[in-house]
Amino acid sequence: MKAAGHVSWGGGGQIEAAQRIAARAAEAGLPLQLHLPNLPPLAEEGEARRLARKPREENPEYEWRGDPYLQVMDPAVVCDLLRWLREQCGFVQLYDLSAVDPAADAPELWVVYGLLNLAEKVRLELRLGLNKEHLSVPSVVAVHQAADWHEREAAEMFGIVFEGHPDPRALLLPEDWDGFPLRKDYEFPDQYQGISCT
Repeated sequence: MKAAGHVSWGGGGQIEAAQRIAARAAEAGLPLQLHLPNLPPLAEEGEARRLARKPREENPEYEWRGDPYLQVMDPAVVCDLLRWLREQCGFVQLYDLSAVDPAADAPELWVVYGLLNLAEKVRLELRLGLNKEHLSVPSVVAVHQAADWHEREAAEMFGIVFEGHPDPRALLLPEDWDGFPLRKDYEFPDQYQGISCT
């Protein structure tokens, strides 16, 4: 039997939780914007064929299925926001921190923070858009120690500078590696120090 107010992992509970957090953040004056999926949880008959044709349309509407997310509108507040979510909303665990480069010609990439509220069994995703010409955001290691290696990996793979990170050394690549391999505009070298990369 579920306790009153209990929310299961995933599903409609994610949308309700994101809406609740967005409303509380607005009351607290925190710059967040709620984004909700516009496709139903289960695909309708023939949807795959319809979606496959969308890129050929002149102005295809953006459609997606999955969890909602909250967009952080100001990079400067990310530490205060994560601290508020932990202390006021119960999102005590940072389970992921990564980045997404949507396209080689996209003007920005996204830093993505994944949080868990273990008491309510709810996930929350935050996204922060950064201009590719200025990829700098405060480190959140002081708020969530788990961000340490996640930020180091995102720095190496995407070129993001996490200001104030306590140990920004390379984690996966040699110190002299050129470029950021998970960026969509990255061109892999033919060789590295005489070793073929192809």
